[in-house]
Parts: sequence; structure tokens; C-alpha cells
Amino acid sequence: MKINQLFIALATFSALSFSPALYAADAAATVNGKPIKQSWVDFIMKDAQARGQKPSEGIKNAIINELIGSELAYQEAMKQGIDKNPDLMIAEEIGHRKLVVNAFLQDFMKKNPVSEADKKDAYEQYKKELGDKEYSARHILVKTEAEATDVLAQIKKGSDFAKLAKEKSLDPGSKEKGGDLGWFSPAGMVKPFSDAVTGLKKGEVTAAPIQTQFGWHVIKLVDSRATQVPSYDKVKDGLERTLQQRKLEKMMLGLKEKAKIDVPGITDKK
Repeated sequence: MKINQLFIALATFSALSFSPALYAADAAATVNGKPIKQSWVDFIMKDAQARGQKPSEGIKNAIINELIGSELAYQEAMKQGIDKNPDLMIAEEIGHRKLVVNAFLQDFMKKNPVSEADKKDAYEQYKKELGDKEYSARHILVKTEAEATDVLAQIKKGSDFAKLAKEKSLDPGSKEKGGDLGWFSPAGMVKPFSDAVTGLKKGEVTAAPIQTQFGWHVIKLVDSRATQVPSYDKVKDGLERTLQQRKLEKMMLGLKEKAKIDVPGITDKK
């Protein structure tokens, strides 16, 4: 979170009125007798430091000035009754819930970290899923078998595969690249497609159209090679995020399984 965003957040949630006498010892400044709490300044300084910003008197003074501006706007908003706006009150409720939930999730991950052993096990599984070979292929995706058969007939007569892909393919990711899918592992494709690719020789085109849930494909194998597995160091951060997400999903599923959830009009809580 940027410092300015944090100021806005603090202003949003400073909905309590404070006694200057009670908080005088904790005031970095006062605005019309209302304190700018030193604990706010300390919190923002700590957050900025955690994000790599070096603490200094200049930064501290800038924070205080921003909070003073925020307090001035807050006091004027209160005079105008902005805090009673129904949408704002709902947003405040939702915002508070998000803060509490995020704190809970962060605490859960702190107490249930992903170990180095977990990441290395995931890396070994990742290598297995990649397999020994990877493939480079082009494809033309169309809606019907008849269209795919017509495309295949044109290719057999000598039409350029890449040109046909640009003209006819429905795959937006590869269409403009002449159907080029780049290098991929068979595990990354749906089974009918990967089975067809692995059965081809370099330069070959499928003898018949291949059907998947996306439509009908005409596929050309460009090349194959031994799998280029990225090093552990390059993927460990991504593996950690994936494993963290799985831990969170498992925990949330457990909470849901134990909960009594009623949604009007919906009988299946799953």
C-alpha cells in the first residue's frame, strides 16, 4: 500500500471522536483541538519502512502534514453529515470486514508456513507432470467437423498452414501468429489434443480433425525436444504461492463443511 493510500484508509476509519485531554500524550499534532495520534504516525512509518523506505524526519513530517490535511477534510465531512451516507456506512462495514479477514488469513499463513521440503516435493511433482518431451505445434480451430475437414483438404492441396490459421482459426491466442502455440508440455493441453500431437512426426499434420471441448482442430507438429525444465530457484516462489493457496483453500473448505449455511432459494450449500 502506498503512503497516500494508507492516509486515505486511516481517514476513512477514523470515525471516533477523541478527547484532546485523554490523548494529549499520544498526539503528534492537533487540529481544531482534535489529536493526530502519534500511534498513527508510527504505524505509517513502520509500514513504509517494511516496504523499503528509510525513516527520516522529512518522511515523518510529511506523514504528519498528510494526516493534518486528512483531519481537516474529515472534520468538514463530519460537519456536513457525510459519515451518515448509507453507502459510505456499508462501505465502512465491508472495509472493516476485509481488514479483519486479511489479518486472519495472514495469521493463518504465519502459523502454517510452506516448508522448503514442501516446495521441493512440489517441484519434483511439477517435473513429472512436464514429462520428458515438449512440443511446438500450430493449430487451426474451427466450429464444426465439416469446416475442419475443408481446412485439412486445403492443406493437403498445398495451402499455407499459417495463412489458413490467420484466416479461419477461432483461437484468439494463436490466430495472428499463424496458429503457433509455441513450446508446451502435453500435460498442459486437453487429452485429445495432446494425444494427437504426440502421435505426429515433425512436419506432419493430423490425418483427420481432432475434437475437443473447444471445437475441431487441425494440428501440425513443428518440432519436439527434451523438456527444458526451469531450475528450482526460478519456480520456487510460484510454487510457494500455489501451496499457500492450497492451504488456504483447504482451511476454508473445512470451515464451510462445519458451518450451517442457509441461502434463501438455494438448498445445496456446497
